[in-house]
Amino acid sequence: MDRLDELRLFLAVLDSGGLAAAGRRLGHSPPAVTRMLAGLEARLGVRLIERTTRQIAPTDAGRRLADQARRLLADYAEAIEGAALEAATPRGRLRIAAPLVFGRLHVAPVVTAFLDAFPEVRVELLLSDAVADLLEEGIDIAVRIGAQPDSGFTLRRLGAIGRVVVASPAYLARHGTPARPEEVRAHAIIHFGRPGPAPEWIFAMPSGAPRAIPVMPRLTVNLAEAAVEAAIAGRGLLAALGYQVAAAVADGRLVRLLRDHEMPARPVALVFPSGRLMPRRLRAFIDFAAPRLERIAGEVHLLLGPKAGGSSAA
Repeated sequence: MDRLDELRLFLAVLDSGGLAAAGRRLGHSPPAVTRMLAGLEARLGVRLIERTTRQIAPTDAGRRLADQARRLLADYAEAIEGAALEAATPRGRLRIAAPLVFGRLHVAPVVTAFLDAFPEVRVELLLSDAVADLLEEGIDIAVRIGAQPDSGFTLRRLGAIGRVVVASPAYLARHGTPARPEEVRAHAIIHFGRPGPAPEWIFAMPSGAPRAIPVMPRLTVNLAEAAVEAAIAGRGLLAALGYQVAAAVADGRLVRLLRDHEMPARPVALVFPSGRLMPRRLRAFIDFAAPRLERIAGEVHLLLGPKAGGSSAA
């Protein structure tokens, strides 16, 4: 018999007014009830019930234990009922991580629509270009762009987004359009990232082997949106992920360059802990968000247009 069963037995003795009646309620014989009650009193080192031939009554210690036991069992029942209810109805807190710009443009609208559909779920949306540690930071699910290490997490593939080189029409009119990857070194470069050693831009070559071209940025900025605005303003060439520049390419504010030399697109995926007993709110979000984010990845491809030669860049 576990500790909760001991408390249930003790309360049954008090509520039914006798050991035999408590035994009938719980399916135990009177001698078994007597042994169980005696064992509880012996373990606690205090008498809980005064017995006479006609009636039983709790001691002061017994009354205190009975009050606490009723609260404990009520809390336990409420917790079990709440867990079962959550299994049927999505509810509770969901922590979601996503890249900064992709999250602001595409994940945040999906999250707000999800909240409309599931009013008992609360969401904490964490937007950052730093790769979050799901377990350490208590994150339920993350949107990731790029190849993922075999970390034991489950991946739900959403599509792929490529890196493209762009510049404004005004910049190209003044400085010319690079026709080969090595020509980018003669141009002003905008670099999205942290300051550090000179970055390299990676291009696909006709031989099939990628080629790294070192570039010397004139402007380095750690916010993608600021880098895109600088490119639109004619400050130089920018290498960016397709979703970061798709709208500007589609409306002509930026021109996509060196399409034949773009590297294969990077996968976009939902990443979440593995396990059969997934919280209902997490399963509901995956089922709700995945098709919408898949459609967004396809729309980015349509906004950019196909690569020269017909292969997909995003």
